[in-house]
Amino acid sequence: MSAEPTPADRVLPYTRVLSLCIVPFLIAGFVILYLFPQHTPRLWAWPLRPTMTSMVLASAYLGGAYFFIRAALERQWHVLAPGLLSVTLFATLLGVATVLHWDKFSHDNPAFWIWSALYFVAPFLVLGSWLANRRYDVPTGDDALPPIVRGVIAGIGLLALAQGTVMFISPTTFLDLWPWPLTPLSGRTLAAVSCLGGAGLWAVHDARWSTLRRMLEVEMIMVGSILVAALRAREQLDSSKALAWPLLIGFSLLFFASIALWARHGLRARGTLAPIG
Repeated sequence: MSAEPTPADRVLPYTRVLSLCIVPFLIAGFVILYLFPQHTPRLWAWPLRPTMTSMVLASAYLGGAYFFIRAALERQWHVLAPGLLSVTLFATLLGVATVLHWDKFSHDNPAFWIWSALYFVAPFLVLGSWLANRRYDVPTGDDALPPIVRGVIAGIGLLALAQGTVMFISPTTFLDLWPWPLTPLSGRTLAAVSCLGGAGLWAVHDARWSTLRRMLEVEMIMVGSILVAALRAREQLDSSKALAWPLLIGFSLLFFASIALWARHGLRARGTLAPIG
């Protein structure tokens, strides 16, 4: 069971207020992109086609909304640290992608103005929150995960970050490999989503269950939503593409393994299971 928060291990008001300000944009993005993905030419900053790309980005927004709602209520700073760093990277990559593909956006659409303002400003605000709050971090507690679990989480985080990095640098490399049609802009957007998984690398620095639990919950929401999206848009998926089955199997294994890990440690925290490892 995680230790009670110390006076040092606290969340600053700035972090709470910033989190509450971000949530409405994420919820709006999820509603538009997941529930009405066919209307992105009218409702979004640029036309997202096919709808599978739209719903993957929406899944990231849903996970982000959950994270920032919890961040606004969180009592322990160390729980939020890896998430804020991964969000900083995500927002930075989308800001860079906006500049690189400026001509692909709908400049006369108010959604584009909101998109640009968010992704040109949010990286600095979120990183500023992390830098301001990090001085209240505390040493690792006694709820550390076993080394093998820590290693697997970090390895998955490294894989997600590596894939996202390569895909962002060279999106055209993936055009013929991906199970649904991509453009360089949509490829870089999905690369930014993949880089969110890099939060798992935080396990190298801090393997506390209390730290990684929140990231695991966010990941389950994101991946679960992506799997549902794949069912909704199954006619858009080409199973002959090289990455089709690896992505489907990988996401499915990640989702169910995460549920098992979350359930196992939740029961352990209640004292109903013996310690792992």
